[in-house]
Amino acid sequence: MGKKRKYNRDSKVKSKPSKRTAMDAFSNVLARLGAGTPNLLEGTDYPITRLTQNFQLMNSLYRSHWIVRKVIDCIPEDMCKNWFTIKSQLKPEALKRLDTLQRTARVQRDILEGLKWGRLYGGAGAVIIIDGHEDILDQKLDYDMIMPGCFKGMIVTDRWCGLTPGDEIIEDLGDPDFGLPEYYYWSTETGDNVRVHHSRVLRFIGRELPNWEKYAEQQWGASEVEVIFDELKKRDNTSWNIAQLVFLANLRVLKMADLGELLAIGDEEAKKDLYNTIQAQNWLMSNMGMYILNEKDGFETHQYSFSGLNDIYESFMLDVAGAAEIPVTRLFGRSPAGFNSTGESDMKNYYDLIEQKQESQLRPVLDKLVPIMFMSEFGAIPDDLDYEFNSVGSPSENELADIVEKKTNAIINVHNEGLTSQKTSLLELREMSKSTGMFTNITDEDIENADDDTDPTGDMPIENNLLGYNQTEDYINDEI
Repeated sequence: MGKKRKYNRDSKVKSKPSKRTAMDAFSNVLARLGAGTPNLLEGTDYPITRLTQNFQLMNSLYRSHWIVRKVIDCIPEDMCKNWFTIKSQLKPEALKRLDTLQRTARVQRDILEGLKWGRLYGGAGAVIIIDGHEDILDQKLDYDMIMPGCFKGMIVTDRWCGLTPGDEIIEDLGDPDFGLPEYYYWSTETGDNVRVHHSRVLRFIGRELPNWEKYAEQQWGASEVEVIFDELKKRDNTSWNIAQLVFLANLRVLKMADLGELLAIGDEEAKKDLYNTIQAQNWLMSNMGMYILNEKDGFETHQYSFSGLNDIYESFMLDVAGAAEIPVTRLFGRSPAGFNSTGESDMKNYYDLIEQKQESQLRPVLDKLVPIMFMSEFGAIPDDLDYEFNSVGSPSENELADIVEKKTNAIINVHNEGLTSQKTSLLELREMSKSTGMFTNITDEDIENADDDTDPTGDMPIENNLLGYNQTEDYINDEI
């Protein structure tokens, strides 16, 4: 008798589940509905066009098409409109010097230009110009090598006209630009091809792309035109068709007796005379003219109906605005539609979008640029250096009054507690005039004559203590 095999729960052979492709889409073959059936919807396809690479089309549309220009310009202009405010503990004199540096170096203008070209071409850049660094552009920017007054602004160029990413990729995980090109090749106006380290380049891109598509665009993004192009074609064709229909607003119909017999005879001379007569009468027709008819002839006019066309046209306008992420009221200059509609909710959503783009696109640029401006102007970077973007929307008069009241009361309360002097309070009030328009008549003489007794920080002369340090050597020798 053979041995009996013992089986238990664990000794059973476990079968592996077979791999199968899931086919769980809806389909009705008899009705020709759903996936894989021969119908018009299933004939739809979305091929990759990579329209961004057609830079000549981008140039043509930006120069000649007003909607494309507004799509490219609106968001960058709103992002830079109210700029930003330094939040460090700096004296008003230091802030004024920094504002002067920004104006003379055209910082706001150049960043706005970079944002526009990044949206139009999918990518653009600005090379930071520092006097004395002409021969070391391929080296990493060292703050200690930035001498006073050597920041000279930026030179903006787009991806097609002078700035090409190199093949080397940043591998330092601690670098904010990790995964991006380490070097760029900058074609100057003199024809030189200069290698520039990424720490000296400000990047501006359009729409973000997945990795494979980003590689296809040489680490740049997609143009905004590519996103709206299909919707733009629908809107433009609809507009042109409506314009052509205007010529059919009044249809004139001439009924002629025996016209069929005349054409059937085949007498070419009679046909020519008929044509010339009708053409001459058509040329001479006016509001004050006459039309000569035979006894059995008739003349009628028919009005063409345009009802419904405006709704169709506005639907395409909404599609363009949605693709561009800009409200219709801002993009097309239209008044808000709907009963009791003010457009405030649309603009609030739009301002939220602007604030999000400021954080994701503009802040990385300023994080690289602002410390350079501080080193050039003051020779040091404050430990508490920070900034915030000013509100995009303009407050109403009531909101502005509340803001002024709260800020003024705060300044007065701090002064009454003995924490600030009268001079400091006047400086704060005049600084507030930049954002509120109030207290603009406080003069330098008023500030100079104000009491300056209360000063817990122990002021040094302004020229040596603009950054708030107790000694000049403190911010020169401290590690930054």
